[in-house]
Amino acid sequence: MEKADTLIIGARVIDGTGAPAAERDVAVRDGRIAAIVAPGGLADWTADNVFDAQGKVLAPGFIDVHTHDDTHVIRSPQMMPKITQGVTTVIVGNCGISASPVTLKGDPPDPMNLLGDAAAFKYPTFAAYVDAVNAARPSVNVGALIGHTALRNNHMDRLDRAASDDEVAGMRAQLEEALDNGALGLSSGLAYGSAFNAPPEEVQALAEPLAKAGALYTTHMRTEFDAILDAMEEAYRVGRHARVPVVISHLKCAGPSNWGRSVEVLKSIETTREGQPIGCDCYPYNRSSSTLDLKQVTGDIDITITWSTPHPEMAGKLIREVADEWSVTQQEAAKRLQPAGAVYHNMSEDDVRRILSHPATMVGSDGLPNDPLPHPRLWGAFPRVLGHYARDEGVLTLEEAVRKMTSLTARRFSLSERGEVKVGFHADLVVFDPERVRDAATFAQPQQAADGIDAVWVNGVLTYREQAVTGARAGRFVARGSASKLDAQGAF
Repeated sequence: MEKADTLIIGARVIDGTGAPAAERDVAVRDGRIAAIVAPGGLADWTADNVFDAQGKVLAPGFIDVHTHDDTHVIRSPQMMPKITQGVTTVIVGNCGISASPVTLKGDPPDPMNLLGDAAAFKYPTFAAYVDAVNAARPSVNVGALIGHTALRNNHMDRLDRAASDDEVAGMRAQLEEALDNGALGLSSGLAYGSAFNAPPEEVQALAEPLAKAGALYTTHMRTEFDAILDAMEEAYRVGRHARVPVVISHLKCAGPSNWGRSVEVLKSIETTREGQPIGCDCYPYNRSSSTLDLKQVTGDIDITITWSTPHPEMAGKLIREVADEWSVTQQEAAKRLQPAGAVYHNMSEDDVRRILSHPATMVGSDGLPNDPLPHPRLWGAFPRVLGHYARDEGVLTLEEAVRKMTSLTARRFSLSERGEVKVGFHADLVVFDPERVRDAATFAQPQQAADGIDAVWVNGVLTYREQAVTGARAGRFVARGSASKLDAQGAF
């Protein structure tokens, strides 16, 4: 008799590669997948835990490619917004902002304040952050990027200018330390005031150590509005200069004048990735969320305030309502509200669907866990793809939806032996009901657990079952593995 820790019986396995679903029984032992066999094939196995998955889908645990959970995984290690969606790994450090390596001179600059106040930034080196993650034992695995803005903050007296050669050298040294300790790559947030004045040459120079490490470059581009194609070309140039893969973060066509341009935006990616590795991620909603940006307060779109330090009572109101209440312009209201957070009603649903369904696109939540009225993507992104877009709308197949949440991300970000239901791989697994799975989080009530997520295992440990956490937490820091490879879809 073979002994396992867990047997999952009668599952409809979607293995994460895009292959068709197949009925299988799966054995888990010592945190790894030990066997995958036809139904009934585990008759000579025993286990303390047997899970009957009859009629349900067993998939790799979802990998949230785009998060701002850097400090949340340590302060709230149960990670309820993610584990309740079936997410078993989060990638932090996106958009140029990371919790490490950081040494503050005062309050964190915008948008680093999305990660918390000054007290949240306790990690002057990346190695210190890795130790803190492992000590916290979050319920999910954590992979980490290093933020360009975080590095600028460490070495520059002010952020509204280009870095000097010496400052770039200091940033590179910190990036190299992080890469030596398993960081996945470098991220930038060039749209934000704290990095907008960094010229392309600064980013290119900083990206140069990535190739030797087998790491990658991700970017919240300089703009997602009318000049988006120019911003994409800048991202491509960084990749070519540093000889590394590029991931465009939360790809969107923002602003009414840009709606419908996803056709040409995706064509740019398709054409360019014939000669270099390019990918993107997106979240499945037609509204975005970040700090309140005066440049976007134009009156063209609705903007909902999610938090405001001087006026917390305005959370949940449209900025035009605030302006009317105060008898001022929207621009003046925005100035009075800052620092603040906002949801921007700035995308076309057709563009969202087109980008989501493209083979190069991964799924990420881009959720903001410290926001008191978060965008519902924090709790709902992954079940929304499975339920609303795959099952109900037929925008993509269930197998393709799972691929975008699992193997595609694992391969691109060099997360070794994760992202597939495969013998020998880490047993990060989710069982969900394909008929019931749906996002319950709404803009009015965003902190709602998804329906239809029946069970979640992280590194072989049952962590969530039937709408409740088990109390077990088995996540860990995940270091960068071997270099990314071309997958079967032709994307890196």
